[in-house]
Amino acid sequence: MKILFTNFHPGIGGGHVTYIMSLLLGLKATHNLFVACPATSRLFKRASAIADVQTIDMSFTTRPSSWFSARAALRALISKENFDVIHVNGSSDHKQVMLALVGLRCSPRVIYTKHNDRGVTSFGHHLRARFSTDHVIAVSDYVKGMLLNSPYKRRAISTIRHGIDTQYFSPVSQIEKTRLRAQFFEPEVQDKIILGSSSGTHEAKGWLDLVHALSLLEPEQRKHFHVAVIGDQPDELLRARATAYGVCSHLSFLGLIEDVRTVLAACDLGFVLSYHEALSFACREKMALGLPVLVTQAGGLPENVFHDREGWIVPVRSPESIKAVLLNILANPARLSVVGAQARARAERDFNLNDFIRATMAVYQA
Repeated sequence: MKILFTNFHPGIGGGHVTYIMSLLLGLKATHNLFVACPATSRLFKRASAIADVQTIDMSFTTRPSSWFSARAALRALISKENFDVIHVNGSSDHKQVMLALVGLRCSPRVIYTKHNDRGVTSFGHHLRARFSTDHVIAVSDYVKGMLLNSPYKRRAISTIRHGIDTQYFSPVSQIEKTRLRAQFFEPEVQDKIILGSSSGTHEAKGWLDLVHALSLLEPEQRKHFHVAVIGDQPDELLRARATAYGVCSHLSFLGLIEDVRTVLAACDLGFVLSYHEALSFACREKMALGLPVLVTQAGGLPENVFHDREGWIVPVRSPESIKAVLLNILANPARLSVVGAQARARAERDFNLNDFIRATMAVYQA
């Protein structure tokens, strides 16, 4: 089967990159794969390193002035290669594929993965659903619910949750954990309960709510916790808000880390306290590493965790609820290892990369 993956992100790309790379690595041995994305993107760099995968520098923009050149390049590629399937991953590339296919004799099937929880009821979505979508993949049941109340309800919709490489993301030994803690954290942090996030420092990721929750603890309680955040350094306004809570000595901003496993493996608990989330690769990666997770009741996030089994679920923007979980952990810190082991078992059982690839391939074949 000849498959074209498209992605519009010109930079880091977040979960889209992990999603497409997982499919490329899983399908490259048995299928003819192409990736069209901006040359400036992380996806282009990583896909280019995979033997037998062809990468094409292509921009997908919503600016009308560039529709024609970009569409012409995409149209020429589709005409030349005669793809069986085009797998689009966002509105911008979906739109360009729709325009490029107008009037073409070849008729590749178009699969659209809905990665986020943004609305899908615009006029553009009506057009794409009618003229350029054969099947929709939702990354969670929450997202599928959105799609069933949108123009895409007339198309086949499958829920296929993210797969995780549970060998790549796997727990480390206690000796390695101790070494990593010494590498990333000051000596006074070594014996604390470290809560780690790889979701970034945008306000909507909810890390400030955890900082707020720490400030609600008594000093004697607070001294047992430390928070580590991976991502771009927060802007001055967010730093000022964090500082105002008076707990900055309990907070580390570690910047961008190429291999997030190194920091997360040094932690005792992962957190994804987002205000909006379709499912979250970051949550599943933490669980695969054997970390219990603290998540919000946002979008598809709760589909990752059974409350008090693999982690804890709290309402969005609720520092008081986070505080209650922290006190519960403090009362029985040994339970972290039990919940972490259950998180790892859930990842191995339900977040299997092979199952993810197999389910996606079934959509292509159908």
